[in-house]
Amino acid sequence: MIFIVILGKSLASNAPIVIRFSHVVAPNTPKGWGAKEFARRVNRELNGKVRVEVFANGTLYRDNEAIEALAAGDLEMAAPSSAKLMGIVPALQLFDMPFLFSDIQSVHNAMDGAIGEEMKEIFLNRNLGIRLLTFWDNAFKQFTCNVHPLLSPDDFKGLKFRIMSSDVLETQMKSLGATGLRLPFQEVYEVLKKGIVDGQENTASNIYTGNFHKVQQYLTFSNHGYLGYLVIINEAFWEKLPGHIQNKLTAILEDVTKNVRKKAQELDRQQSEQIKIYAKTHDRPGISTLNEYQKKNLQKAMLPVYKKFSTIVPERWVSSIKNM
Repeated sequence: MIFIVILGKSLASNAPIVIRFSHVVAPNTPKGWGAKEFARRVNRELNGKVRVEVFANGTLYRDNEAIEALAAGDLEMAAPSSAKLMGIVPALQLFDMPFLFSDIQSVHNAMDGAIGEEMKEIFLNRNLGIRLLTFWDNAFKQFTCNVHPLLSPDDFKGLKFRIMSSDVLETQMKSLGATGLRLPFQEVYEVLKKGIVDGQENTASNIYTGNFHKVQQYLTFSNHGYLGYLVIINEAFWEKLPGHIQNKLTAILEDVTKNVRKKAQELDRQQSEQIKIYAKTHDRPGISTLNEYQKKNLQKAMLPVYKKFSTIVPERWVSSIKNM
């Protein structure tokens, strides 16, 4: 493969090893911040031996294109949402299961424990050409809509929602009587603005930086699902790296991951407040937070999701998380 030859030449000539890191969101999101911080640390601490170049906002590859390019050896690193990889590792849809995680710590317990390690092994054992390095947070997702507030299952009936490419999310919307349309992240603002879809689900960070709140009248703070990212690297590229560089990259990434988690929570709080402020100053009528009764009704309506995916998302993973 050409990229292996190029890497070999760069090592032989002492030219810097270039790692292109592609993602589709804005720099001032948790993933965007993490990619910049990883690049800053690597570029400084490896003394020119390795150079990380970050391509944000889908400027190099869009959504699923990055995964295909990485697997083919045309890209070194990416951080797609877990939903984007469900076609090759269906069990990753664990992260899309509605109302599964009680709080962010239960997510981290799963990632940092046996479940996370098993996920990494799945990538290696299937010879996908992709190595899963670590997990990065965004936050919990919220619903937005341009028709009316979303507080009960009946409020979703007959509406169209943009969703990520996920069978679980499609089933989630169907269980509420709505239709889920799979569209790339870069198209969300326009389809909301033009009324092609009625609403969408996303984190406060993505809603705010994507300006979705400016073209949606109603937002429900539901915390119904987790949105996170898998930091991945081309396996052949990784294996070609000298051991001491692998170790240094791993150590930096581990430290950056801890800081991404803190940054994600910080941005989630800040940008949730900024959305609320915008709503007040622009006469937006519908900023709501689910109460426990409303939350339980939505949870009940979404139970068919668990039944349908019981043979795809390991039940022992689900049980382990519920018992955390």
